[in-house]
Amino acid sequence: MTEIVTFGCRLNTYESEAIRARASEAGLSDAIIFNTCAVTGEAVRQSRQAIRKARREHPRAKIIVTGCAAQIEPATYSAMDEVDLVLGNIEKLDTKNYSPFINERVRVNDIMSVRETASQMVDSFDGRARAFLQVQNGCDHRCTFCIIPYGRGNSRSVGVGAVIAEARRLTEAGFPEIVLTGVDLTSYGTDLPGQPRLGALVRRILKHVPELKRLRISSIDSIEADDELLRAIAEEERLMPHFHLSAQSGDDMILKRMKRRHTRKNTIAFCDEVRRLRSDVVFGADLIAGFPTETDAMFENSQALIDDAGISYLHIFPFSPRKGTPAARMPQVPKPLIKERAAKLRAKGAQALSARLNALISSEQMLLLEKSDMGRTECFAPVRFRADAAPGTFLRARITGAGADHLTAAPLQ
Repeated sequence: MTEIVTFGCRLNTYESEAIRARASEAGLSDAIIFNTCAVTGEAVRQSRQAIRKARREHPRAKIIVTGCAAQIEPATYSAMDEVDLVLGNIEKLDTKNYSPFINERVRVNDIMSVRETASQMVDSFDGRARAFLQVQNGCDHRCTFCIIPYGRGNSRSVGVGAVIAEARRLTEAGFPEIVLTGVDLTSYGTDLPGQPRLGALVRRILKHVPELKRLRISSIDSIEADDELLRAIAEEERLMPHFHLSAQSGDDMILKRMKRRHTRKNTIAFCDEVRRLRSDVVFGADLIAGFPTETDAMFENSQALIDDAGISYLHIFPFSPRKGTPAARMPQVPKPLIKERAAKLRAKGAQALSARLNALISSEQMLLLEKSDMGRTECFAPVRFRADAAPGTFLRARITGAGADHLTAAPLQ
């Protein structure tokens, strides 16, 4: 039996399923594969801790380490006595690298030399009502806090035909909802012939896979959103009205020092425009607390952005300097102050979420069941209730109440 331990983003979750399939094809057994994340130094520390624990609990298992941290820091993991094999982010998706007869300790090539992203056949996601579909990998931008381009390489897109074929396979496998995912999703298509953008891809998936009930888009960079994507948001009912923005800050000077491509005004304008096109839309966002040089006034701009842009779902990241990035060399905000600011942002985010959930009370919602007692609305709000229906099925319900982070509902006959 092979166990996959996944750290980090949705793309890693998708790739872990591809890893599972490739390892099975190779006949790998009695192994534990760690698909690591490199977004912060803490993520690397947690993966190393988990590897040591796994070795203590499974002394005879083969331990393989891959993912972004393994790509960026192969020596860190190959130096661990607990690790048998280190694979890079390209190598982890190749069946031959899981052969039981490999004698090498490290297989990690130059990620920047990779020019294309191959579609991975993933036909099952254990215990999930939705499937992730990778359509893009890598990033051409160099934000000053981010190490990920060095783990993923430059931006590469999966061809439209291959994406549609995979969406069809997943739909035929019984998944009613697909989430498009990538490292820099809104850069999709700029490297392909004819440069089809994300909006065109969304349109073509929905046209050519009519059986697909719901399509979602994972985290996007709003400044890169193309006109066709905006039209799809307005016109395609099967495109779900939930968009997570890579905002990072609400202060223009901090955004400039992050080397982001948008301003505070851009984020607010995007949310206003999409809300005009789709009244039921809901927004999430990533915000970093305590970026180097952040003053109290700059932080207040980030807090105010939650209300000004109407953001309901917040992912708050206390700034953690990542070795090898320009931000790690900038004047740092004291750690206690970073922690305090992160707590304030989370509290503000909790208020925004509570207001959003309470606004849905008494409404009728179509829920996609993830478990027998939990489903999600189209705007991704979690709903708890009891129903005699299997995960992966739809159920119309009336919202009866709201907790701190979820709704309650009664199924409608």
